[in-house]
Amino acid sequence: MVEIKLDIGCGFLLGAAGGIVGASLLALKLNKNETKRNFSNWVPLTNQTEAPSASDDRAAERNAFWFEENLTEVFGVKMALKKIMFDSRSSFQRVQVVETEQFGKTLVMDGQTQSAEADEHVYHESLVHPALLMHPNPEAVYIGGGGEFATAREVLRHKTVKRCVMVDIDKVACDICREQLPEWNAGAYEDSRFHIEYRDAKAWLEEHDEKFDVIILDICDPIEAGPGYKLYTQEFYNFLKTRLNDNGVVVTQSGPGAVYNAKEECFTVIHNTLKSSFKCVLPYAVDVPSFGCNWGFNMAFYNAETQKGEEAAAGYRDQILNKPIQEIDEAIASRIEGSLKFLDGLSFRGILGIPKTIRESCDTEDRVMTIDNPVFMYAG
Repeated sequence: MVEIKLDIGCGFLLGAAGGIVGASLLALKLNKNETKRNFSNWVPLTNQTEAPSASDDRAAERNAFWFEENLTEVFGVKMALKKIMFDSRSSFQRVQVVETEQFGKTLVMDGQTQSAEADEHVYHESLVHPALLMHPNPEAVYIGGGGEFATAREVLRHKTVKRCVMVDIDKVACDICREQLPEWNAGAYEDSRFHIEYRDAKAWLEEHDEKFDVIILDICDPIEAGPGYKLYTQEFYNFLKTRLNDNGVVVTQSGPGAVYNAKEECFTVIHNTLKSSFKCVLPYAVDVPSFGCNWGFNMAFYNAETQKGEEAAAGYRDQILNKPIQEIDEAIASRIEGSLKFLDGLSFRGILGIPKTIRESCDTEDRVMTIDNPVFMYAG
């Protein structure tokens, strides 16, 4: 591949889109064969006898610019870019909104896809609903992070929820999401049950004695350059138990959960760290195409049954894994406003059925993340 770097002389190409996304995120690439085909016999337009068709022009536009994201040092994804809608920085991170041919509007933070129009519902329904459905009567829910407000959107669909507190450190990023991605929140911001504060999510919990039925951690990945890794540590998980009501559930996004990267990244480490604090932890993963791989989650339970011992905790875990499909479908129908796009009883069972190799990696993982011994994921 030949990489073409835009300088100021080419700036007009993306002027209407509001600027050029950084080199780490976007590259303009041309296949060598395409270069030869398109330009070796190039003829000025004024000498052409027949103008290219509109469809040819559109095809050329669609293939001219590419959105690229590295998933590992040797593997990545790219997709045709339509336009760059927004590009700015907050005090904490770079925030970009782009539109790709494949996934539509896409939120990108520090060069990494956070959610995309075509499949954000897959991620957010998978993060929120399993935890709330496994609680008998979730009334108070805490969200750490969740800047797009889509996590809050899904929480507030539960009829039993009376209070939803969301704490995100980056107000600028949250405001950008409200402005650029209004369909993500679907009015959640105006719901009287919803309360938001722009603070450090960990510090807020430490400073408030309030307890919750479900705690959702929709936080940035544990990367070396950021402070978010502290919310993936044994110390923090031990503390969370003091902020849970009876029958409490904790769910955290846990990074890439595919066969090729679940152990190499942080999925299995987060699972084992949670298990060091909670006796019953369920790992699960779902295909989020815009992320380039399956995405992992871990759900922990803190109730009288799971605290009886390892055998009781294992029994409780098996009960959840073997819940009848119809029971989940009935719970969704009775407890959630409207219809879900992704999750139902069958897909609930499917996302819990992670591949054997990943289950074995979770079982044999011996690393525990602490403040003094963090484990960081690849940050491309």
